[in-house]
Amino acid sequence: RFNIGDNTKDAVYIDAERRFQELEKETKKLHDESKKYFDAINGMLDHQIEFSKAIAEIYKPISGRVSDPTTMVVEGNPEGIQACEEYESIVQELKATLQPELEMIQQRVIGPADELLGVIKVVQKSTLKRQHKQLDYDRHRTALKKIQDKKEKTLKDEKALYKAEMEVEQATQDFNYFNDLLKDELPKLFHLEREFIRPLFQSFYYMQLNVFYTLHERMQSIDIGYFDLTKAIEDAFEAQRGDIKDQVEALSIVKYKTTGGRRPGPRYGPGAGKPALEGPPSRLAIEDRPSSDPSSPPPRSRRQTLDMGGSPPPAYTATFAEGESSIGRANSTGASWGAAAKAKGAAPPPPKPKPGRLSAAPAVDRAEALYDYEAQAAGDLSFSTGDIIDITQRGASENEWWTGKLNGREGQFPGMAL
Repeated sequence: RFNIGDNTKDAVYIDAERRFQELEKETKKLHDESKKYFDAINGMLDHQIEFSKAIAEIYKPISGRVSDPTTMVVEGNPEGIQACEEYESIVQELKATLQPELEMIQQRVIGPADELLGVIKVVQKSTLKRQHKQLDYDRHRTALKKIQDKKEKTLKDEKALYKAEMEVEQATQDFNYFNDLLKDELPKLFHLEREFIRPLFQSFYYMQLNVFYTLHERMQSIDIGYFDLTKAIEDAFEAQRGDIKDQVEALSIVKYKTTGGRRPGPRYGPGAGKPALEGPPSRLAIEDRPSSDPSSPPPRSRRQTLDMGGSPPPAYTATFAEGESSIGRANSTGASWGAAAKAKGAAPPPPKPKPGRLSAAPAVDRAEALYDYEAQAAGDLSFSTGDIIDITQRGASENEWWTGKLNGREGQFPGMAL
């Protein structure tokens, strides 16, 4: 068991330990950031090369490039492809030129930071041993004090006292050794750390300058005729783009129309896109044919039916007058059609009414509570204002007791509460 009894504290060592922890954290950060810088420079050059390759692929013609090389035609951008190849070659040379500088960053910054981290790990082992020795030291001192505090000691206590004194003496020597060692040498390590950082930072600074100067000088000397370096960046961009943006926006395939549903009529071929009113005047051919029965009223088109301002048509009924068929009752059908239906025989039975629900289960009767109700006796249902109650049995009026369910409970309640 730990943290029982006295806990040894050394202010000098506590401060040195805090500084050592900061040294460990900052050294690891130095190593990670220098490694990121090394990877970033290499990655930047690699991305530049891949960028030029991607642009060249876009410039190259698509048709016949693989399937039939003999049909290759110059329909791409040969000047742009040549510029991409020249740019890629320049970046490849630049990467080879910077390789020694990048290797120096690896040798003079990242490598020494790794070595310092190795030294810190060795020192951590000593701090861990010092911590263990402190625990033993405090534990033995607590055991010795407990025996010494006894007023009457037996022979067994005297033997335990002697043993405890020996253990305390050995624990004190071990603890003092590691404690004094770390208090004496940690400040020396901090001083050496400052001497280590000074040349490392200076080397990194000069190597960084060399990298930037090399990049700037090589990029400044690029002479690719495809680029007009005399213009500003935005002006050169607009000159190269021209009116390509307007041409792209003029294509119908880049627009997503959301003007509503599709109008009736053919989608493709002749007549595509014409309004529905310009097509045939009626959906049924019989609507435009004159009736053979002179007593029948003139045919009315669907448009006229929709424009009528009179009363709505009568409700559906399955019964018909004698001699009248379901087909003959349609407003858009002439007498000749009815005569043809009579010749064929009796009309088929009307369709069954459409069910109101998909399942045969009855609809649940629900009602919202207008007031709070607290159960007055066993079998009553309590609820609060706004609760939705499933009605299982209604009374004859609101003044009687109803039965319902709420949250799995069933009971009675006054109907006037709903």
